[in-house]
Amino acid sequence: MLNKEECLQVLTSQRTDEIVVTTMGMAVPWAKISTHPLDFASVGSAMGHAADLALGIALAKPDKKVVVLNGDGSMLMCLGTLATIIGLRTPPTNYLLFVCDNGTYEVTGNQPVPINPQFNWTTIASGTGFQNVYEFEDIDTFETDLPKIWNQDGPTFVNLKIVEASEPPPDRWGNFEYPYLQESLATSTHKLRKTLKSI
Repeated sequence: MLNKEECLQVLTSQRTDEIVVTTMGMAVPWAKISTHPLDFASVGSAMGHAADLALGIALAKPDKKVVVLNGDGSMLMCLGTLATIIGLRTPPTNYLLFVCDNGTYEVTGNQPVPINPQFNWTTIASGTGFQNVYEFEDIDTFETDLPKIWNQDGPTFVNLKIVEASEPPPDRWGNFEYPYLQESLATSTHKLRKTLKSI
């Protein structure tokens, strides 16, 4: 199984000027290693919507790669997003979705995600029509394969089998020192929009 922080270090070493949308259990760990103006925390009245928010950004900015760091619980809340991505007349080639799969709703207390033993994220992604589907449990393999995955045309789905952790709920109202969690979701959204207009 993978360690979340190790995975994020591998991801940030690959990142240049891509838009990165994080949510729930990924937001604070990513904020600890990145302060890029194209980071966006999809937390605060938006639980489960990181993947579809990122889809909108990818369609609006087709020349910029959009990377989503989603959780398995959040992905399950908006499972239809996977079908929507592939069902588009022209699916976005700049869309790269990571599902960090630890089997729990981590930030609300690690309640088990309600899926049966046969549930498989790569099967779900392939079934909705994703052509680029990957799964990793080993950090060395992930680090070796990531450059190819990062640079290929999407849409791409990557399942990361990570160990259970205990991330507290991300809080936008002063309890975290990280800049993109010190403002409201609306303020962050306006700031990202302004940044995207300038590039």
